[in-house]
Amino acid sequence: MKSSPRTVRLELAEPLRISRSTMTARDAVWLTVEHDGLRGHGEAVTSVYYGLGTETLVRLLTAVDLSRFADPESALEALRAGELPASDTPPAVVAAVESALLDLVGKRAGAPVHRLLGTTAPPVAATARTIGITALARAAAEARRLAASGFEVIKVKAGAPDPEDDIERVRVIRDAAPRARLLLDPNGAWSVAQADALLPRFADLGVEAVEQPVPPGDPDALGALAQRAPLPVIADEDAVTLEDVRRLAGRVQGVNVKLAKCGGVHAALRIAELIEGSGTGLMLGCLTASTLGLAPAVHLADRARWADLDGHLLLAHDPWTGIGGTDGVVRASGLAGLGVEEVAVRAHVA
Repeated sequence: MKSSPRTVRLELAEPLRISRSTMTARDAVWLTVEHDGLRGHGEAVTSVYYGLGTETLVRLLTAVDLSRFADPESALEALRAGELPASDTPPAVVAAVESALLDLVGKRAGAPVHRLLGTTAPPVAATARTIGITALARAAAEARRLAASGFEVIKVKAGAPDPEDDIERVRVIRDAAPRARLLLDPNGAWSVAQADALLPRFADLGVEAVEQPVPPGDPDALGALAQRAPLPVIADEDAVTLEDVRRLAGRVQGVNVKLAKCGGVHAALRIAELIEGSGTGLMLGCLTASTLGLAPAVHLADRARWADLDGHLLLAHDPWTGIGGTDGVVRASGLAGLGVEEVAVRAHVA
């Protein structure tokens, strides 16, 4: 087998502001693994929060030696066993390698990835769509547009300097899309005291659940908050590894599992197994990425209580296609592998 990385720029359709930053674009590094004339693909995206720049991703992906394996099946088995790549490899890189191998193994077997994972029917899920910290009129207009397009779940970013701005943003979004389910995500912007004061007000506005309301680093404080909060609390930045989730299982109402954060599909499945029956539900989340980056999670979407798989919908141009989402629903393809196609390649073939 041989593998090669390729770097592309992903521009957002409009700036996305959250409590700690504003993003307008990010780089993606695509890993292509080739064997016997077939190719599998995976994607890792840059992240300031996780300390992953473009050069670092390219270096780490290039360092993964797949040539020593006779076929992608044996490489995938080694990855599942923790023997590939090196133990100190960031989870986002592991997830990209696993994605490429799963895509290739599925294509060789003539089966979609979800079938390799034990699910017969292609998973389908209503995905949340994110509205960032923005002007009230813009938030209301976006909520109306999303509701008209079929979105049933809207995630509202919070953590503005004045919490009253967050309250008003949720209020106008609720009024503009009264039938939508609302999720809230302050990205750890509030103190515990602020969260205690604000969460009842958001609950009164119909918010269904809140992600990581307080700064990460004190899971005991998050768990205690979740026990007294008037709405479900979902751990995100405090739920990175399997051990993180083990400490929080049964103490919070949900954990946000992002493949780039936990290390890929099989790591996510281990987390799902761990929390089963604990009272903690699974949320499948994502980074802003292309359809290629989102596709592995979509093949798990039937296992999640909440799906937040809209990263590809935030782009000005998605270079891949195959999971839908513009109508508020993501769908795993029944095609072999991940079931995605590069748009330029598709156009060329057509």
